[in-house]
Amino acid sequence: MRNFIFISPHFPDHFWCFVRALRSNGFRVLGIGDCPYGDLSYELKTFLSDYYCCYDMQDFNREVDAVRYFRDKYGEIEYIESLNEFWLEKDARLREIFDVKKGVRPDELVYWQKKSLMKIRYQEAGLKTAKYTLVGDKSDLINFINEVGYPVFIKPNIGVGAAGDYKIKDENDLDDYYKYRDESVEYICEQYLTGNIISFDGIADEDSNVVFAASNFFPPSIANIVQGRKDLFYYTLPTVPLMLMEIGEKTIKAFKVKQRYFHLEFFMLTEDVPGFAKKGEIIPLETNMRCAGGYTPHMINYANSIDTYQIYADIMAYNETSQQSIGGHFFCACGSRRDGVNYEHSDYDILDRYQSCLCMSGRYADVLSGAMGNRYFIAKFTTEEDMENFKEYVEMRYE
Repeated sequence: MRNFIFISPHFPDHFWCFVRALRSNGFRVLGIGDCPYGDLSYELKTFLSDYYCCYDMQDFNREVDAVRYFRDKYGEIEYIESLNEFWLEKDARLREIFDVKKGVRPDELVYWQKKSLMKIRYQEAGLKTAKYTLVGDKSDLINFINEVGYPVFIKPNIGVGAAGDYKIKDENDLDDYYKYRDESVEYICEQYLTGNIISFDGIADEDSNVVFAASNFFPPSIANIVQGRKDLFYYTLPTVPLMLMEIGEKTIKAFKVKQRYFHLEFFMLTEDVPGFAKKGEIIPLETNMRCAGGYTPHMINYANSIDTYQIYADIMAYNETSQQSIGGHFFCACGSRRDGVNYEHSDYDILDRYQSCLCMSGRYADVLSGAMGNRYFIAKFTTEEDMENFKEYVEMRYE
């Protein structure tokens, strides 16, 4: 039997769906995580073949011991995967230590994680990239700002989400940045682009061909959501725009993405950038070589009437899939709310009004609440107008 080690299969909580699909394709799925076995969900325990609890996952040697235990007990390990940004570097190191043939190694992973190095791969794909500099001395950064003009955007060179991001609008903001920044973090500064985030999500086979693709639209940016404690509302499109499909496929080839669920983020410009790009152009932002956060994989499934968990498992097992859409295509939207905010309509009102459209609802894990909010409502619609009415109903607050 083929052995698949799944790192941290209990978080996010819907990852048991990957485990189920892998198990159905004949894999022996072996879990490693910091959650005691007794606290794993019923679904996860049902489909895992074995589980090794590392109470301190920050101690890499414990993970090495866990993989060695599984290898000695079950034989050669074919895959080590987490599908989670937090563990990607350790996944790669484990593959190298145990000579796991499939999956990215550390020397290539760096191009997936460092935003400055991502630009090399984007350029190999023939894409425009925003001007940037690695942040060092203040005088050097001022020279860069004099070249591109205010505002600029500063963010960690390695990292996801909006933690540690700074929009620098003037000299006062620049002074504040140098006063409060984390000295241990390497930062990248980019010219500021005005646009909406649109993603290219999907699954690639071992030849870097995109076998399934979807697209999500995120207005406004996650950085604005976190910093302004706004309500997050985003949605999966019924189909992928042709221009994005072409750009996305080129990017997957350039980054040599093999047998992975991916989430690539782009800016769709809403204003011209003189000398660089026109309104409506799609400019790469960053790559995330795992599925999108929250319950986005579920949303992609609802929007496309398909099971991408099974597509992923098919690619890992057979490098092809027969999965097809079985019920049409929709806008699938996620509206979120924050605790402590007075909304015009209660959660019950939403459940009652949209019961025929709702796919799922509940609470996010606390660790996700900064970016995602506390409560979510996921619904699908045949028209964009109906989806916008849903957004307004969910977000309406007391004056």
